[in-house]
Amino acid sequence: MENKQVVLKRRPVGMAQAEDFDITTVAVPELVEGQVLIENKYISLDPAMRGWMNAGTSYIKGVEIGAVMRAFAAGQVIASKHPDWNEGAYVTGLSGAQSHVVSDGKGLTALGELSAPLSYYLGILGMPGMTAYFGLLEKGKPVAKETVFIAGAAGIVGSTVGQIARIKGCKVVGTAGTDEKCNYLINECGFDHAINYKKEDVSVRIKETCPEGIHVVYDNVGGPLLDLLLTNLAKGARVVICGALSQYNKTEFYGPKNYMKIVTARGYINGIIVFDYIDRYPEAVAEMSAWMEATKLKTMEHIIEGLDNFPKGLQMLFNGDNFGKLIVKV
Repeated sequence: MENKQVVLKRRPVGMAQAEDFDITTVAVPELVEGQVLIENKYISLDPAMRGWMNAGTSYIKGVEIGAVMRAFAAGQVIASKHPDWNEGAYVTGLSGAQSHVVSDGKGLTALGELSAPLSYYLGILGMPGMTAYFGLLEKGKPVAKETVFIAGAAGIVGSTVGQIARIKGCKVVGTAGTDEKCNYLINECGFDHAINYKKEDVSVRIKETCPEGIHVVYDNVGGPLLDLLLTNLAKGARVVICGALSQYNKTEFYGPKNYMKIVTARGYINGIIVFDYIDRYPEAVAEMSAWMEATKLKTMEHIIEGLDNFPKGLQMLFNGDNFGKLIVKV
């Protein structure tokens, strides 16, 4: 049996290119006692991958040159010599951008009987959904009738944050890069307002849509947009830093110039690393599944075919060419 892999060939400078990866095929090794063989069905493409390709360590060590690209995957156990894992079980984990993986079971999550399509466990019921859930509820602490503003709202994290905020009784405003995405946020996700940052004057629109200021900022974008949002904080505002999509491909990050606005707002800035809540994933999955069943929570996927398209898919994340959670179908 052969294993197709996406291997990091060199560290990108700026936007990751196809030449930064090798697509290789290796033999799947024989299992030994205590191991399982997983056939990956779906590979998640996430903005955090760009940081994982850098050298050094932040909250997680960078991928080594010559190693399989780190990625969340959802798959099925097809052979087992491990007492805790049965053939046929569906699992998720950091199994890498490859068609198969041999594992000792550590770091795997058993999905049990699926209550949703398998790919959802890489999106709304996976790491991005958990990031939205815990980032908003634990870090943003929204209160009914407050205004929640999501920078980068059309992605899986942003759109999920907005819907949870609506469930909690908040007013929700966000930014997106196309009219189609803005219409989706309003008509499908229940946002009160969506600002097309490529066509509209964002500064003017923030003041129009958030006349009483912003109580919770959920930032996926960083850069000048975060600066602008900091000038529109309500008293006691909470700023949740989830990502900086506008900065990942730059050699130097744009730092906030208006950070003293958090002082005049008597608020705070905090960050969300979803791995800190891994022990609480089941409670979040249960609640979000119930919201989905009640049609209070929706999701959209953008699935591309084949590991050969992994580099192209990664570029789509940063070009804004995807519409929905971006996933590679192996």
